[in-house]
Amino acid sequence: MIYSKMWCVVKPSVGVPVFIAAVAIASFSVHLALTLNTTWVKNFLNGGAKMVAEAPAADNAVKK
Repeated sequence: MIYSKMWCVVKPSVGVPVFIAAVAIASFSVHLALTLNTTWVKNFLNGGAKMVAEAPAADNAVKK
């Protein structure tokens, strides 16, 4: 482990839960920011209008 000496200063019983909590808070904040600042995420989560992607027509295909 690269930071093995860190555990001489911070007990693992404190450091590990703090690290896991920091990751959880960061993940929550990213997801919250996506939900609040985009329109397509809200529509997707609420079951908004569904669009079906269509393949290009055969005449538009690249010919060899």
